[in-house]
Amino acid sequence: MLWLLLTTTLLTVPDPAGDARGDGGYILPRQPAVTGDALDLRSFSAAPQGEGMRFRVSFGQIGNPWNAPSGFSAGVTDIFIKTGPGGRPVLADTGLRARNGGWQYHLRVTGFGSTLQEATDQEGEVQPLAAPSVRIEGTELVIDAAVPAGSYAYWVTNSVYTPLSANGVLRPTGGTGPASLQTGRADAPTPVDVLAPDGDPRAFSDGTLAAVGETRDRASLILTGLGGLGLLLTVGATVALWRRR
Repeated sequence: MLWLLLTTTLLTVPDPAGDARGDGGYILPRQPAVTGDALDLRSFSAAPQGEGMRFRVSFGQIGNPWNAPSGFSAGVTDIFIKTGPGGRPVLADTGLRARNGGWQYHLRVTGFGSTLQEATDQEGEVQPLAAPSVRIEGTELVIDAAVPAGSYAYWVTNSVYTPLSANGVLRPTGGTGPASLQTGRADAPTPVDVLAPDGDPRAFSDGTLAAVGETRDRASLILTGLGGLGLLLTVGATVALWRRR
């Protein structure tokens, strides 16, 4: 079983093509020009890699409008990972919330540097961990991160990169300048695309995003199963004692 865990892709989720426009009304920057394909999530996969995890995020194309040495700089990819019960429901500074549960690990990947953080509770400080390694394979980003190997739930988003903000994310505004990410909503989420294989639009209508992958709380299921087993044993013992009498 351990061998299978160490050699098997645990999750692969496709995403619809051509939907990197938020709620459909986002207008991408013209300076520098960013193509929709370079921001368009196409698939996400997760697999164990040594003692950590390897994630593959596929796009319509790899774009580098800011000429990053890494070879990509169009977007900011956020991967939120639920590894256990509880977690933080707010998906960092994306303007989105987890529809169910919350995250324990947060990966942010840009062409100029990437980070990994662990949240030990819902409201306290996050703990920075070793930066993930990122490389390009075709139209995929291959990300190796120090997240313990396992089958988890994920929220994945992609926003427009800018070096002109502290977090590297270009926020949507009502501005019409060539460097603006235009939208008619003042409270619009920052991602232009989210991993939603069924085309779920609620991320841009009510600000919540459903997780993909192992969304059930295994610990709770195990405890429930043990509780049920204990109840059955108690009933069995009671019946056997009654019959003896």
